[in-house]
Amino acid sequence: MIKSKPYRDFSDFLRATFPFRVQKISVDAGFTCPNRDGSLSYGGCTYCNNRTFNPARSDASAGIATQLQEGIRFFAYKYPDMKYLAYFQSYTNTYADLPTLRRKYEEALAFPGVAGLIIATRPDCMTAELLDYLSDVARRTFVLVEYGVESTSDATLQRINRGHDYRTSARTVHATRARNIHTGAHLILGLPGESREQMLHHADVISELPLTSLKLHQLQLVRHTAMGNEYLAHPGRFHLFTPDEYAELAVDFVERLNPSIAIERFVSQSPRELLIAPDWGLKNHAFRALVDKRFAERNTRQGCRHGKWRTENEK
Repeated sequence: MIKSKPYRDFSDFLRATFPFRVQKISVDAGFTCPNRDGSLSYGGCTYCNNRTFNPARSDASAGIATQLQEGIRFFAYKYPDMKYLAYFQSYTNTYADLPTLRRKYEEALAFPGVAGLIIATRPDCMTAELLDYLSDVARRTFVLVEYGVESTSDATLQRINRGHDYRTSARTVHATRARNIHTGAHLILGLPGESREQMLHHADVISELPLTSLKLHQLQLVRHTAMGNEYLAHPGRFHLFTPDEYAELAVDFVERLNPSIAIERFVSQSPRELLIAPDWGLKNHAFRALVDKRFAERNTRQGCRHGKWRTENEK
């Protein structure tokens, strides 16, 4: 008998959604970002260096089909019956005209073994026209659109040069789910200027959105970013978590999170050659084990402090 987790895990969501094992394959489709090309700003968000999450095998010049082929070759030897989700990950993957986007998405979907799309983007780079198209795609295959929300505080969003407010995130998430498209969000815990209570309040706010999934990660300072340079010049402006401290925060956060939202990750791991701080020396699976241990020690679970769940379970 498999013991149930104290939180809704994204991998469990995928197992319930597909009758076969699935694996994400990252592809770089050659997009840029309005926060880099001058449409909104130059230089991007102050924390962002795309190389921190772009696998070495993702190379826009190689083309989508070639990247998928390489990614599938990497995994297929172990699980020959596995299917794949084409993960448009690098930069803003809805930042182009609809014919261009349609061509890229359909190329990925036509590749043998691909069972759906995951599209990472900004909430201010989604149009009604594109949502209508993605809604049509979602009727025939799996589609998840993942939005970089980062914070629910407009002051923080301005501080990190995000280029949009939280209202834009909320409006776009609602519009996406209204078209029956799976919708994810991404939050960073530990952004400068935010207190612990403000970070926990993000859980209260984000819980009101009709989200399928949520990615969390700790603030990391990386090289070749404005925030990394600020940290090197003024480290006192930042509070960087220890693993134990962040594990406690993550459990507190998840206690306040709507239990219907699947958690895809708690942390992110930047390449060592780019990471300035904090250097925990822990793989993602090791940190998740630490979080699982905290849940067990505290005998708690996702949503136990979420208003709607708590009210219904106190009746």
